[in-house]
Amino acid sequence: MLIGDVARHSGVSTRMLRHYDALGLVRPTGRTVGGYREYSAEDVRRIFHVESLRSLGLSLKQVGRALEDPAFTPSTLVSDLIRWTEDRLEREQELLERLRAIDASAPTGWQDVLHIVELMQGLNSTSAARRQQAVLARPEGVSVPAELLAGAVLAESDPNVAGALRWALARSGGDGVATLAAGMHAEDVDIRRRAVLAIAEMSEAPGATAVLADAIGDPDATVRRHAALALGRHGVTAAVPTLVGMVVEGANDVDAAEVLGTLSQDPGCADRIMAALVDELAAPTADSAMRIRLTQALVELSGTTAQEVLRQLAHDDDPAVALVASAFVGVLDERSLGRPRRRGFLKARDRGAAGPRPDGMLPPGSETARPPGSA
Repeated sequence: MLIGDVARHSGVSTRMLRHYDALGLVRPTGRTVGGYREYSAEDVRRIFHVESLRSLGLSLKQVGRALEDPAFTPSTLVSDLIRWTEDRLEREQELLERLRAIDASAPTGWQDVLHIVELMQGLNSTSAARRQQAVLARPEGVSVPAELLAGAVLAESDPNVAGALRWALARSGGDGVATLAAGMHAEDVDIRRRAVLAIAEMSEAPGATAVLADAIGDPDATVRRHAALALGRHGVTAAVPTLVGMVVEGANDVDAAEVLGTLSQDPGCADRIMAALVDELAAPTADSAMRIRLTQALVELSGTTAQEVLRQLAHDDDPAVALVASAFVGVLDERSLGRPRRRGFLKARDRGAAGPRPDGMLPPGSETARPPGSA
C-alpha cells in the first residue's frame, strides 16, 4: 500500500508518516521500483499502535520506547500521565474561569479587560495587604463580576480582606448569591461562616433570605447566629428561637436582644418573645449571669408586659438581677413620660457609652469574641 493510500485509510497525514519514517517509528517494509514507500499490513498495524499511544499523551520518544523496549513498563508512565493531565486540566479550568469572569464583566474595551485581569492577579497574591488593595483600588466604572468576588469571599481567610470583599460584593450590583449558597453546603465550616456573613450583608438580593433561612439549621452555632441576626433584622420571626438562645448563651447577646426588640414591635411576635424569655428566666439551670442577660434583653421589648416583668424582677431574690432590673425600670419610667425610646440601649452600654453596669460587672457579651469580619 502506497503512502497516499495509507494516509487515506489511517487518517494520518503523509507528512506525519514521513516524520514517523525519519524517526524510525514506522518504516515501510518496502519500496516500489520508482522508490516510493510501500507499507505492509503489519506496518499499517504499527501506525495504529503509534496513534493509540499518542492519544494517551505519550511523546513520540516514549511511543518508540513502549514499542521497542520490553523493559519499558506502562505502570509508572501511566501514573505520570495521569498526574500531568490533572495538572493541565487544573490550569485549563483556571483559564476557563478567568475567561468567564472577564466575559461576565461585559468589557467595552481592552482597558476593562486589563483591569479585571489585574484584580484577579491581585486576589491571587500571597500578601493580604496586596489582596485588600486590589479590592479597594478598583477604578470607578469598571464592572466586576459578582461571581468572581463571591468566590474570593469563600476562599479568603484574612478578616480584613474578607471584609473588603464583602463590601465590594454587596455593592457590585450583581448576583453572587448562587455562588455563596453553594458555599453554604461546604464541609469546611470556615467556608460556611464566610458565606453566611457575605449573604447577610446582601440580604436584599433575590434568594438571600431563603439561603439564610436554611442556615438557621446549620450544625455550626456561629453560622446559625449570623443567619438569625440577618433574618431578624428583616422581620423573619423564624429567627426568634436562635436569637433567644444567643441571649441565654451570651453569644452576641447584645445584638440578639436589639433584634428581638425590633421583632417585638409586631404584637403577635412580642408575646412569643416574651414567653420565651420568661421561660428561660424561670429555668432551673439559669445562673445569675444568664438571668442578668435575659433581664437586659427585656428592656428592648415593646409593650407593657416587659415593663411588668422588669418591675417584678426589681424585687428578685438574686441581688444582682434585682439591681439591674431596678436600673432599667428607670428607663421604662422615662418612656412612660413620653421621652424618645433609645433603641440599641444595650449596645451603647456594651460599648461603654453609658458607663459601667449597675453591678459593676463587664457588659454582657463583652467577653465574647466576635467572628472575624463581623464588626
